[in-house]
Amino acid sequence: MNLADVSRRRSPVRHEPSLDWPPTPDALRPSPFPHPVLQALYSLSRMLLFPAYWSLDQLLGCWAPMARSSRLGWLKVLAGSAAALLLVVVVGLPLALFGLVLWLPLQVWRRPFCYQPPPACWVWPQPWHPPAERVRCFVFFTANLCLLPDGLARFSNLSHSQQRSEAIATALLGSLRMPHYGATECSQSLPGVPAGVLSATIPTGLDFVCLQEVFDLRAARRLVHILVSNLGPVLYDVGTFGLVPGPYIKVLGSGLLLASRYPLLRATFRCFPNARGEDALASKGLLSAQAQLGILDGRRIVGYLHCTHLQAPVGDGHVRCKQLTLLLEWVEEFEAESRQSDEAVAFSVLLGDLNFDNSSLDHTKEQGHKLFSCFQDPCRLGTCQEQPWALGTILSTSTLHHAIACSPEMLRRALEQEKGRRLYLAGPLSGSHYSKSWQGRRLDYIMYRGIPDSHLRPEVEQVTFSTALAGLTDHLAVGLNLQVSCY
Repeated sequence: MNLADVSRRRSPVRHEPSLDWPPTPDALRPSPFPHPVLQALYSLSRMLLFPAYWSLDQLLGCWAPMARSSRLGWLKVLAGSAAALLLVVVVGLPLALFGLVLWLPLQVWRRPFCYQPPPACWVWPQPWHPPAERVRCFVFFTANLCLLPDGLARFSNLSHSQQRSEAIATALLGSLRMPHYGATECSQSLPGVPAGVLSATIPTGLDFVCLQEVFDLRAARRLVHILVSNLGPVLYDVGTFGLVPGPYIKVLGSGLLLASRYPLLRATFRCFPNARGEDALASKGLLSAQAQLGILDGRRIVGYLHCTHLQAPVGDGHVRCKQLTLLLEWVEEFEAESRQSDEAVAFSVLLGDLNFDNSSLDHTKEQGHKLFSCFQDPCRLGTCQEQPWALGTILSTSTLHHAIACSPEMLRRALEQEKGRRLYLAGPLSGSHYSKSWQGRRLDYIMYRGIPDSHLRPEVEQVTFSTALAGLTDHLAVGLNLQVSCY
């Protein structure tokens, strides 16, 4: 593993942590490079690579199914392909050769994420001071945004990644500007346990946001601009690029983006070594971060966040199982390396798109993985048993552009009925287990755990399935209100 991806390993000598608020995250410098010259060269290399990237993206988009649905569509495909190919050959490739020669060796020095601190005028939340404040609720949010290069996004029946990123940023902004510690407004509860809620809005008072498939850097920067000004520090452009053992060449990052209302102390990213097929081109892996939440008896209160996106193809269950095993090892290593002996741990939370559900026979191996004995999944009762209020989170690509599927409120109403779920949620795999009513396939997870014998205990207050991003992505977003109590 390249140790540049770790926010500085600690020496054996431990120093007493500063209890200033906010703490100074000295290891998380904004630039992923140790010297400004390397950063400038990296920016130049990306500028040289961009014409080829853009032209190839346009060429790929011409062949997406939605572009060739008619005879006239085929004529547009051929004309667009010819123009894009000419641009690649005449402009893109010559510049890309110079850019690639510059870009590849720079990966040796690049830390695999960018850190964007909040502006100087940023006001941090009040630190949690138990037992004076015995309970505090933390709100987590995860969403797969499908912000791929535009040509690739078209294969999921989505397009205009830049415009969608603007609309997603606007939706997030509306939630972030609501009062933080006020009462959380919820829509009507789903049938069954009241812990599950189907909502047309993003949960208010977000503390931690984990996004997947933010592959397009231009889209990422739009989101970072909104999040860093209205939520707090952001980790983005996450991934190990270039040549990696396998051998593979990673041309896309992990697509992960993590934003936090609380100060981030440390972070690391590790790339899965066993990706295959088209996923081998992306740097999927595990992004881990430690955040300071408050102070208890002169000790830091910290929380751990682990964001991931696993191998996608349905038939690659054995790959996902290996990734889950690696993920658990990396979680334990990061938490052990980061934790000071006198720190109090409020929670460890795992968020992301795991690309398997809890109802399909094709996913039996993943469903029985020891992950579920290490972390608690509030939507799961057991193997192939979901809570009655749990919903599938992957939408049907064939109905993404229906008027109802593009309206958060109309989609929410539709998903309250089994008929709507069958129409707008992705269909089951062959040989699936379902209860009385069909709920779809849940691929997006927020799981948590506490620390045994700790004075701090996390408990689920509410799980939210949100249609707020209807028409902007092919997934439902998921929120979790986690109440942590001091005993």
